Amino acid sequence: MKRALITIIVIALALGGIVYLLNKNKAKVEQETAVVAQKNAAVAVRIDTARNQQMSLAYQANGTFMPKQEVTVAAETGGRVVRVLVDEGSRVSAGQTLAVVEGDKLNVNVANAQASYDNAQATLQRYESALATGGVTQQQVDQMRLQFENAKNNLKSAKLTAGDVTIKTSVSGIVNSRKIEPGAYVSAGTPAFDIVNVSTLKLRVNVDEKNVATLRLGQTVQVLASVYVDKTFSGKITFIAPKSDGSLNFPIEIEIANNPNNDLRAGMYGTAVFGGEGTTSALVVPRNAFVGSISDNKIFVLKNGKAIETKVTSGRSFGDQVEVTSGLAAGDQVIVSGQINLLDQSPVEVIK
Repeated sequence: MKRALITIIVIALALGGIVYLLNKNKAKVEQETAVVAQKNAAVAVRIDTARNQQMSLAYQANGTFMPKQEVTVAAETGGRVVRVLVDEGSRVSAGQTLAVVEGDKLNVNVANAQASYDNAQATLQRYESALATGGVTQQQVDQMRLQFENAKNNLKSAKLTAGDVTIKTSVSGIVNSRKIEPGAYVSAGTPAFDIVNVSTLKLRVNVDEKNVATLRLGQTVQVLASVYVDKTFSGKITFIAPKSDGSLNFPIEIEIANNPNNDLRAGMYGTAVFGGEGTTSALVVPRNAFVGSISDNKIFVLKNGKAIETKVTSGRSFGDQVEVTSGLAAGDQVIVSGQINLLDQSPVEVIK
């Protein structure tokens, strides 16, 4: 009995010690968590400074070169391809024959029409001769002349149809893709060749509302190609969209005459340089200081360790810098990274 009592006491003391240690550890963990939470209450951000700078009046917009003309030439008559006269990369001219489709059946039609024409012509001549001697009436001659005209028209139609056995291009350019081979059978409308004309190209770019007002149709624009760092090209504005997209950007189309070597190719990355060569003084901030799009005109400014949501008025864009015409002063520290985690008056910690 005494031994059992001692055992119970020992177990009770052990359990009490375990509970004590658990409570002590729990308090320590809660204390450490509170410290960490206090430290993490500040949102980590990066900042930059609004400053007055001399900015170039020229601004750039990027896009991709597109061919001015791009057509798919199709077969106009069904049949077996006899010859293909051009390869991919060949230069072709408008009206040039690209391939020949077997036309035996069509040639038979031409021969039949020719025989009918010859017969009608000979008969008409006999009738006209017989009219002078009274062998036929004028009405019979007129009817024969009508048959002759019909035969002549049928012969023209047969020859035109027979001419369709050649596949021709309606534009000049370069064969970008050949889709048929000799021996293949084609139907009317079967795509045969893709022809691309790169003697003139188009560059389509987007210009924001602050800069589109300075552009006009026919204006000369300097154009750069990313693959030719030592070459410049000249283009003219041929289209200015009357309506902006959802980001208040206006599509602009520029036409560029390629050089004699056709160095520019469709699909290359291009840059249009708008504006003059002068400079202007402007209060600017980095583009990534704006929360959302630039048109939202919202920036967080760092004041006394807190992020202050500030409404500004944006002006012109200068590449990675954007002009601010109101809402900021030179020297204001603006937050350029970490805004997604910020609310107005959020405490922040600046990191480098």
